[in-house]
Amino acid sequence: MDRDPHPSSTETAYLGLDELRGRLARGSVTSVSLVETLLSRIAALDGADSPCALRSVVATSASVLDEAAAADQTRSRGGSAGALAGIPVLVKDNIEVVGLPSTAGSTALYGRPPRADAELVARLRQAGALVLGTTNLSEWANLRSSRSTSGWSAVGGLCANPWAFERSAGGSSSGSGAALAAGLSPLAIGTETDGSITCPASLNGVVGIKPTVGTVPTVGVVPISASQDSPGPMARSVAEVAALLDVLAATTGTAVRAAAGIEGCRVGVAITWRTGHPGTDELFDDAVAHFTRAGAVLIEVAAAMPGPAEGDDELTVLLAEMADDLGAYLAARPGEGARSLAELVAFNEAHASDELGAFGQEHFTAALALGGRRSPTYAEARRRNLDWALRTCLGPALAGVDVLVAPAYAPAWKSDLLLGDRPEGASPVTTAPAICGWPVATVPMGLVGGLPVGLSLVGRPGSEGLLLACAQAVEDGAGLLAAGLLRPTWLPPGRG
Repeated sequence: MDRDPHPSSTETAYLGLDELRGRLARGSVTSVSLVETLLSRIAALDGADSPCALRSVVATSASVLDEAAAADQTRSRGGSAGALAGIPVLVKDNIEVVGLPSTAGSTALYGRPPRADAELVARLRQAGALVLGTTNLSEWANLRSSRSTSGWSAVGGLCANPWAFERSAGGSSSGSGAALAAGLSPLAIGTETDGSITCPASLNGVVGIKPTVGTVPTVGVVPISASQDSPGPMARSVAEVAALLDVLAATTGTAVRAAAGIEGCRVGVAITWRTGHPGTDELFDDAVAHFTRAGAVLIEVAAAMPGPAEGDDELTVLLAEMADDLGAYLAARPGEGARSLAELVAFNEAHASDELGAFGQEHFTAALALGGRRSPTYAEARRRNLDWALRTCLGPALAGVDVLVAPAYAPAWKSDLLLGDRPEGASPVTTAPAICGWPVATVPMGLVGGLPVGLSLVGRPGSEGLLLACAQAVEDGAGLLAAGLLRPTWLPPGRG
């Protein structure tokens, strides 16, 4: 049941991209009225002073209403419009946006605003999009501590899941997923190193894709790992994600391929990549029938499982690359403050009450000890990691099929700032593609216990259009979006 706490804005808040374009063209909605509605909704549902305090949005743009008025004026004069003309979008707060804090959730970057938009933000603006604000995240994209709580940052606090407030919104693109589900924006941008779009998409009941690494530029994005980082689009439907990806990647074919169907496509069902949660895995077993009904051929695949060694090697790679790349980023960031990873560690210690009250920074200190890519430990870990991901896992698993599918996550777990995350129902679907930089898409496949769960799709480099076409088959077959069943229930915290 939809228990939206701000029902007067619900109809406008959940309009899809095509409907918004049509209403803007007809003049029944203006960009100004749309932005005003969303800003009102954010104020009512999201901020620390609101009754709900979703905490999915870190900051809103002071200039977005003026930009909306300019978009309306251009439209009224019959001027040329981009693919996203007058459409609001929220951007994860580890992506640089002029006029917004772009802190990666850390107080170390607060008061050091960027001087230029990230390249992907420039592409959004060129397409006519209105940057509404920036979204909360797991601080530093969730690579500060092994005991972190997804969705928490020192700048934004703990982001809640609008389906059930005591439960996690996932990480690290927590705010982007929660804000979309809550009807605070029609479009959002996340980033993923390993699971950071997949997880919040699954837990909040929205669609997201991590494109092949390098497809969307990372210039102006706070870095973790050059080999694994990728910004990507998130939205409430597959078609909207495809349209947004075309803008971010400066291409034109993704949306066309996503709408072309999957007749004859060979879908590998990764029978070994389960969540271990009975309700989720049973729903997935039923959901794969959507591919057959869309004309695809199902083939069971026993994809290799990652073990502790693969996890250790991946962490070594991430920490070594972060030591180099985040350090260089801090040195180049405008303003006074930490200019190296060592200075960031010292800053956090000096501001422990703000930064270290819930969990520590052992990954940062380990990255400093590792010494970056020059460490022979890094080179060996990267070699072993790639060998496993390509030769042991994805190579054999994708032999004879076009795409791999698996459940993403079990329903959202309860957030716990004392003990940290305990996501026991995580599938290994993101591990191998993350290591080798291949694309992963996630689409809602149903509800378990009243909470959304997602189905994830993995493909070869450059297969984003095909992955989204397969995701479209799930969206159409499940019928959740069309039936209005992906509106969050806004359940208050409860026992059990």
